[in-house]
Amino acid sequence: MELQEKVAVPIFTEVDKEVFLRDIYPQRRPAVLRGVSLGPCLEKWTVEYLGQKGGDKELHLFIHRTLPFDEFVKRASEKKHSEFFLCEDESYYLRSLGEDVRKEPADLSKQFPVLAEDFHIPQFFTANQFFSSVFRISSCGLQLWTHYDVMDNLLAQVTGTKRVVLFSPQDALHLYLSGDKSEVVDIDSPDLEQFPDFVKAKRYECVLEPGDLLFIPALWFHNTVALQFGVGVNVFWRHLPADSYDKKDPYGNKDPVAATRALQALERALHTLDELPADYRDFYGRRMIQWIQKRTYCDSLTLPTSQFTKPG
Repeated sequence: MELQEKVAVPIFTEVDKEVFLRDIYPQRRPAVLRGVSLGPCLEKWTVEYLGQKGGDKELHLFIHRTLPFDEFVKRASEKKHSEFFLCEDESYYLRSLGEDVRKEPADLSKQFPVLAEDFHIPQFFTANQFFSSVFRISSCGLQLWTHYDVMDNLLAQVTGTKRVVLFSPQDALHLYLSGDKSEVVDIDSPDLEQFPDFVKAKRYECVLEPGDLLFIPALWFHNTVALQFGVGVNVFWRHLPADSYDKKDPYGNKDPVAATRALQALERALHTLDELPADYRDFYGRRMIQWIQKRTYCDSLTLPTSQFTKPG
């Protein structure tokens, strides 16, 4: 059986804005940044402290129930619950949302202003590029599916440890995509009869410790598993010109406007091919693939600097 190639995500220490912009950011590859100052959150954000500061703020859960924030944090930190909704070992996950979930991106300073004072966003980009700061809490063992985002982001691990597996955008054809997500749910023991090409995707992996930052370039697929109860913050910023993005996208995961238009045009072209017999559809479909390869494929993971906006 073919084995999937695995690569450790490189770790950089003593990273400041200058080092990030000069040595890391232009490479367009994931990188763990260790030792960047995140503020007093590293010492303060205990279960007790979070419960006190979050207080009785109501959280709406996916099962159409609500919990006070302090009770949510308590349950998320437990492996067995004395009080629960469905079962005593159920998992809990918080992904903060904007005040108007359909229009506003998440912003730690608005949803949790007291906690925001403890967290210092690394100043690796200019203020007008900021898009969102997403507060996350995960029970031990909670896994998020493999997906990509259209903006660059920094994942700050404040407490607990987390495994992150990433795949290059250039391996998209091996990930069996459905929208922005991979259909391969179990990336550690994939069904290779159903997903035989998955082993061709190079797997980049790291374990984030408290205080670590992971730079995740736009379009890089990532899958996370909380190895312990953990708290973190994702910071997203616009690295393309502002008008490249969908203005009605509070989550930062809609494809850029031009990409959406191109995908819609492709869908129309494929419907047009349906008017032809099968052997003709096959032939012209292959010609279209050849055109796409010639016009768009890059041979290197490092893109010319003209293809992205340098922050800062």
